[in-house]
Amino acid sequence: MIKTDVYLNFDGTTEEAFNFYKSVFGGEFTSLMRYSEMTEENMPGCDEINEADKNKLMHVSLPIDPNTVLMGTDSLASMGPPLIMGNNFTISLSFDSQEETNRYFEALSAGGQVIMPLQKVFWSELFGMLVDSYGVQWMISYYVTPV
Repeated sequence: MIKTDVYLNFDGTTEEAFNFYKSVFGGEFTSLMRYSEMTEENMPGCDEINEADKNKLMHVSLPIDPNTVLMGTDSLASMGPPLIMGNNFTISLSFDSQEETNRYFEALSAGGQVIMPLQKVFWSELFGMLVDSYGVQWMISYYVTPV
């Protein structure tokens, strides 16, 4: 089974935007992580986050209906390409098995660019990011328990 959600990228206004979305859709955040939670221990190879960015949101999740979660992050210039209109969203796919996760990651990345290879991270058993050959950004995840 594939679960599809929308992942929005902001330039330092994620918390403000998601508080607005929460006022529109209702509900509660099911996840809220700041960059200060990223360490070498739980995210090997991560770059040092500067003090000005540590309080920014690395990830937030807001269920907006039983089948859809709106997610977001503050895009840091130190961690990737600059945020511009057109790359301010990502399609996020979550799978029930490692095999499905690997298969879709490989298929979508064919002819495209792998931004982050599939790997275990502190929030997911497998997580990877890619841009497909048509310029669409994807995040691929496998969770032991559903998100």
